[in-house]
Amino acid sequence: MSDKTYLDLPLFDDAHRTLERELDAWCAQHLHVDHSDTDAACRALVRQLGEAGWLRYCVPAAHGGALPALDSRSLCLLRETLARHDGLADFAFAMQGLGSGAISLAGSDALRAHYLPRVARGEAIAAFALSEPEAGSDVAAMQCSARLSDDGSHYVIDGAKTWISNGGIADFYCVFVRTGEASGARGISAFVVDADTPGLTIAERIDVMAPHPLATLRFDDCRVPVGNRLGEAGQGFKVAMMTLDIFRASVAAAALGFGRAALDDALARACARPMFGGVLADLQLTQAAIGDMATAIDAAALLTYRAAWLRDVKGQRTTREAAMAKMVATENAQQVIDRAVQMFGGLGVKVGTRVESLYREIRSLRIYEGATEVQKLIIARETLAGRKA
Repeated sequence: MSDKTYLDLPLFDDAHRTLERELDAWCAQHLHVDHSDTDAACRALVRQLGEAGWLRYCVPAAHGGALPALDSRSLCLLRETLARHDGLADFAFAMQGLGSGAISLAGSDALRAHYLPRVARGEAIAAFALSEPEAGSDVAAMQCSARLSDDGSHYVIDGAKTWISNGGIADFYCVFVRTGEASGARGISAFVVDADTPGLTIAERIDVMAPHPLATLRFDDCRVPVGNRLGEAGQGFKVAMMTLDIFRASVAAAALGFGRAALDDALARACARPMFGGVLADLQLTQAAIGDMATAIDAAALLTYRAAWLRDVKGQRTTREAAMAKMVATENAQQVIDRAVQMFGGLGVKVGTRVESLYREIRSLRIYEGATEVQKLIIARETLAGRKA
């Protein structure tokens, strides 16, 4: 049983505590994921999470959501709990939120009405298409472009996007492309592109160490109606950063879930494993490791839920705080899981054990939605800006 005393902190209200308790019980009873076919598992998870009502937290109430607006603390609690139970379940939930977040934040009423209710019900799979072969951390370097058609009714997209989660199974993609209103980040616009739009193809499926649907997208004269633009022309970078600011803290929460699962397993192992006439937990080296692990998780939790609370309650822009949370939570969880693997000895690297799976799951979190090195730059930039102000 994971430590849940952090829920008593004033960062949460009773609705959040109830949400975590109900989801935890639902996962224990209903979440039994078949990992043999990743695509099929993700499709099934989206349907299951939608039917159970959990995806309603990914969209605003006006379009089928559970709350009036996206609530960062709820998203974080949901992701932490799902990740503690199953990494692919967390992925399926997270991508419904991230993949549709730009529509919630910047979509027209028509786009919101068309896409968001289906996302909430688990009837449409969403994806967020930002990265490119030569533009990952440096988003402003993207080359995928769009031009207005001669009659001004459509944008025509050409180029590629890669490392796109849900690529190959998504029903629609929120795509960020260069439209040329200005240089750098100020010349990017965002569009919703349906998966069956002519000119959009899956160029490659990508296999990674913690399997989930991932692909490279190719756009060749892909015509998208002007009405599918998210926000104003040239405002796509702003839309992307607003979306990532909300969901970056939830990446930290997913790392917390993985870390808590590893600590739970490590404690059970240490208290049961016979060692030198006692058990593994009797050894001072083991106790020191457990002390480090527990402290690392609590430190990450405080940073994660501080960022979420500041956004929800204070209405602050949390670029700096979310970056801190994402960096510390993912790095700390990596250390916690590594120590858990060490406590399990040979079993820790045996395929099929949970700590082995967690070891693979956590590694990608230190990279996606901004690698640790990028988070350091963001934190420094925001801190220096605050100093100058």
